[in-house]
Parts: sequence; structure tokens; C-alpha cells
Amino acid sequence: MRVLIDTNVILDYILNREPYGTHAGRIVEACKGKKIFGCIAAHTVPNIFYILRKVYSTEERREILLALCELFDVEGIDAGKIENALKNEKFSDFEDCLQMECAKQYHADYIVTRNTADFAASNIPCIEPEQMCILLENNI
Repeated sequence: MRVLIDTNVILDYILNREPYGTHAGRIVEACKGKKIFGCIAAHTVPNIFYILRKVYSTEERREILLALCELFDVEGIDAGKIENALKNEKFSDFEDCLQMECAKQYHADYIVTRNTADFAASNIPCIEPEQMCILLENNI
């Protein structure tokens, strides 16, 4: 199974934001153990670097993000994805549409996000981390 993991889930993992951190941790562990294949969109990296600035030093953020880049596939953003997202009027949030474009290119089975409502127009099914954990428990 291939999944694109949304920025909010990665932040839940890094910051251990409860009650969400537990599910995010299980998903990350499943990726580490190669039970599933996970990817993050390229724009997730600078977004997280910026968001973590109040919690971690520049050096710590670099280490965290390098570790994420080693763990997950990073799906790039190119002109085609940007144009598709800009033309897609079904999404109110451009960044979420870019996430979907990356998930499509990655051939993801799911986008794992806590904001499934924001992905109502997605071509890729979206599930919450808790649902992903249920799939993992049932050995997919």
C-alpha cells in the first residue's frame, strides 16, 4: 500500500500532539517497517521547517527533516502539478490540491490527513490517521 501523508500528520508525529500523536506514530512506524510505503509532498518540507522554528533550532529542524526525507519518498512539485492545482476549482485550498496532485503522481492508495473534509474533491481517497491504523491492525 502506498500513502501520501499530509503535513498535519507529520507534525502530529514530530510534536507528539495528543491525541493525534499516537496514530501518527503508528503510521510512521509502519513506514519504517516497510509495512506500507509513505511519501510526503515536497512542499511539506519547507512548511514544516517554518512551522517548527519556534520549537527547534535551525540545526535540529534540519536533522528532523533530513530524517523524514530518508524515511519517506518525497514527491516533487513541477509546473504540471502547479498548473493542475491552480486550474482545479473544486479545491478551495491550493496547498491541499497540490497534496492531491503529488498523491496522484505517487500512485497513492490513500491520502492520510486529519482534514478529510478539505479533500472532498480529491481523486485519491482520504482517510484519517485512526482509519489508517485500523487498516494496519487488520494487516491491510
